[in-house]
Amino acid sequence: MIELVPAIDIIGGKCVRLTQGDYSRKTEYGAEPADIARQFEECGIKRLHMVDLDGARSNHIVNYRVLEKVAAKTSLTIDFGGGLKSDDDIRIAFECGAAMVTGGSIAVKERDKFLSWIGRYGSDKIILGADVKNGNIAVSGWEETSDMELIDFIAGYMESGIRKTIATDISRDGMLEGPSVGMYKEMLQKLPGLYVIASGGVSSMADIEKLAEAGVPSVIFGKAIYEGRITVKELEKYIVSNQ
Repeated sequence: MIELVPAIDIIGGKCVRLTQGDYSRKTEYGAEPADIARQFEECGIKRLHMVDLDGARSNHIVNYRVLEKVAAKTSLTIDFGGGLKSDDDIRIAFECGAAMVTGGSIAVKERDKFLSWIGRYGSDKIILGADVKNGNIAVSGWEETSDMELIDFIAGYMESGIRKTIATDISRDGMLEGPSVGMYKEMLQKLPGLYVIASGGVSSMADIEKLAEAGVPSVIFGKAIYEGRITVKELEKYIVSNQ
């Protein structure tokens, strides 16, 4: 069964969703992040993806208290990203309850530091964030685009031990138009041994099933569930039927 990973993105301590990573196109959802996380856990979800969007723009961890609260109120395995740029940032994230952290911009801009994190914490705790815009890696809350191509970028880090990558097609993120199945198929073909976590564009359980059929082992989704395109009951049914 494909691993189901709902996302909680945080601005100002609140759960939000952006469209194509655009901070000016923000939708805020009223429920407390910890309450949302608990609902996910109650339907059988085991893992949660949390993104500190304030941190991504500020270049340091900001919403760590939200992480701490979610970790205290659930037993979910949390991977946390957004603004993790220093050794203190990553220490705080782990101390506040993250089981894994995701590094994206840091992996592009400060390769040696990111490699030191892999060496210190192990590849089971460090996930490579690969956010893609027009085929190249985007950084700094998706507000800048590098000249690094997706496959080459990931392959370079696989040589240094990375085994898990969250790959997001920014053009699909928050659009509810379906994920980039072709991109993930290419990754699985060209990067054997990589645990691909698909992100961006999921609009329904049918999209999740397409990714599963393509051999993608894990999928992150957010807006679809907050907008009612995927229901908690559908998640629960899918989890039960695939156990």
